Amino acid sequence: MESYRNLSGTSGIAAFELGSDFVRVRFLDNSVYLYSCRSAGRGNIDQMKRLAVAGRGLNTFINTAVRKAYERREF
Repeated sequence: MESYRNLSGTSGIAAFELGSDFVRVRFLDNSVYLYSCRSAGRGNIDQMKRLAVAGRGLNTFINTAVRKAYERREF
């Protein structure tokens, strides 16, 4: 996983991993969630990828748009 840059300084996200059709997110509490095109939709996954790479806004987007649209909790 790649460390999330957290440019705002207030994110609950520690790291992320990007795949062709998924985003895996590790939060500060070490929980890991897999969001996929199947569970959250292609448009949401594409936006999550952009925000993850930018290092800003991913936590807010998850909380407002895809909070419960994860495919599975992994840890």
